[in-house]
Amino acid sequence: MKSWLLAVPVVCALCAGEQDSAIAAKMREAIAQNEVPGAVTVVATRDGISHIGVIGHANAEKTIPLRKDSIFWIASMTKPVTAVAVMMLVDEGKLSIDDPLSKHIPEFGSNGVTLKEMLTHTSGMGEATQAELATANTLADLVPIYAKKPLGFPPGSQWRYCQAGINMLGRVVEVVSGMPLDQFFEQRLFKPLHMSDTTFYLSESQVNRWVRPARREGDALVDAPIGLLNGMAPTSHDRYPAANGGLFSTGPDYARFARMLLRGGELDGKRYLSKASFDLMTSIHTRSLKAGFLPGHGWGLGVGVVKEPQGQTAMSKPGTFGHGGAYGTQAWIDPGSGVAYILMVQRTNFKNSDDSPVRLAFQQAASGTN
Repeated sequence: MKSWLLAVPVVCALCAGEQDSAIAAKMREAIAQNEVPGAVTVVATRDGISHIGVIGHANAEKTIPLRKDSIFWIASMTKPVTAVAVMMLVDEGKLSIDDPLSKHIPEFGSNGVTLKEMLTHTSGMGEATQAELATANTLADLVPIYAKKPLGFPPGSQWRYCQAGINMLGRVVEVVSGMPLDQFFEQRLFKPLHMSDTTFYLSESQVNRWVRPARREGDALVDAPIGLLNGMAPTSHDRYPAANGGLFSTGPDYARFARMLLRGGELDGKRYLSKASFDLMTSIHTRSLKAGFLPGHGWGLGVGVVKEPQGQTAMSKPGTFGHGGAYGTQAWIDPGSGVAYILMVQRTNFKNSDDSPVRLAFQQAASGTN
């Protein structure tokens, strides 16, 4: 048995061999078509891992072999982590999702935006420019930048994906907990969950496993930067811990987080969220508003939630929830089927990363529906 398999319990879903072969075939096809240079795929259950696949390369030139523990920028897959942090503080009685933002960050005055509206992307908060973001070294530095932005619509009246709201939720976590966001994540989530390769700031040793992003130009793949780094190295601490999309992680690491959510907020005997907070997080709060990046979706607290399975989610049950990242990473958790799908790829300029052909091929193969 491969040594890394000893680190996690391995269970059989459909039939491990058939599932592995089906996923591998689909990922090889995507790599041959230059959709991505490589992919790490994970299928998790409440009890363990039924599949981990590693195929392809960690750079556009296809010269660096991908590894099971290769490190990807997971971008907006950071948002569910931020939401869990907020709900942990709710469980501790330190805040309420109905609190106005101004209760915790007075600079926002009487704009009326609540934490719930920030979590559901219905706040209407204005965004900062790339130049403005580049001036900030801490989340506190972002406060005056965001505070001067007018609301785009009355809070709660529309769904509009909002980076400002999630970053300010990260600042709320800092204010309420008294800890920098990166330290809160590390001490309260990553260390107890044994997510040793999930971080805002890579170490020098981790850089050797960092997957270089690619983009598609015609039929070829070429190198691409991570804009959020503003030209800085992934090891640099001279940037704020971006609650909206700053984390790096691995397939096995994020599978630990996904399994905790698949189990309703508990893993290995440790509870991270109460059942009430988990249920609140994964319920749809956007009512009849058109929400999400795909048809049939609503929005929970920091996660998209499937209302009517179709297209990319046809293999999922209603109530499936999760989030994708700008460079194609995906994690979707289906409590009804007892399974979570984690896809780690690193390519920009998908027409819609949540609707990428790589995600569809992976989930169809993993679920046996292709």
